[in-house]
Amino acid sequence: MKTQKLTLLFALVATFASAQDYAFKVLANKGSNEVKSGNDWVPLKTGASLRNGDELKLGDNAYVGLMHSKGKPMELKTAGNYSVKKLEDEMNAKPSTGVLAKYTDFILSSNSAESKKNRLSATGAVDRGENYAIKLLLPANQYAGLFNNQAIITWESSKTSGPYLVTVKNMFDDELVKFETPENNFKIDMSEPKYAKENAVLVEVRSKADPKQVSESHLIKRLAPAEQAGVKKSLESILKETPEQTALNKYLLAGFYEENKLLIDAVTAYKEAIQLAPDVPTYQEALDEFLLRNNIKK
Repeated sequence: MKTQKLTLLFALVATFASAQDYAFKVLANKGSNEVKSGNDWVPLKTGASLRNGDELKLGDNAYVGLMHSKGKPMELKTAGNYSVKKLEDEMNAKPSTGVLAKYTDFILSSNSAESKKNRLSATGAVDRGENYAIKLLLPANQYAGLFNNQAIITWESSKTSGPYLVTVKNMFDDELVKFETPENNFKIDMSEPKYAKENAVLVEVRSKADPKQVSESHLIKRLAPAEQAGVKKSLESILKETPEQTALNKYLLAGFYEENKLLIDAVTAYKEAIQLAPDVPTYQEALDEFLLRNNIKK
């Protein structure tokens, strides 16, 4: 009986280990890509696990963003066949701290079908700014902290179109900058001299043609020095793993910022990922889902 119990225990351990044994997770996917596991080729799906014996086939104009099991990102953009074993050997040859691995699970779980289902069934969500013609895609004031100096500010409007007038004021309601733009976004850089003395600013957007069509005034504030130092320390190891300016790296940074409630920085990272890979739908879809689950839009 004891021998039977030990045999069963070893079998369960082996099964669990096998379930955890993967070489890569698919974080982003575009095009007619396939994976061969065993004898059959099947369509590649975001979130899939790839193992050593598998083979990838990328179609023309395709893109695949992978995360190695030890926490190293990889982008594939060239059509052709790829041995997962060879890709893993390439990754194993590069040093890695593994710090990014947990953000793989965070990103995939945040964008899973189950997560979307739970969000849709949730109650009590607040549609901030619903009475405003222009909707700034910025979080509530308690999440208005900004780690980086630069942030991409975007907005939506179903009632008006550009050009828009953007106004940035300090907390005493003094106008720091005002400009016109035909776009529905602009980049604010808190390192510029006009913001040097400001720990926080208020952003407002209105229609040039109809000034009554206006957004809610939104807060953007610098992190306190202690908070800034804490985030910087956590981020250093991640930046060592993601030095290249790639869409996949920006996507991973967005996951880090979201987990640390730096939602403005997360939006900026998502927008930068989209700019780097505008034809990869994964990144736009991930941004849309991020905005919904954080009640930035509804």
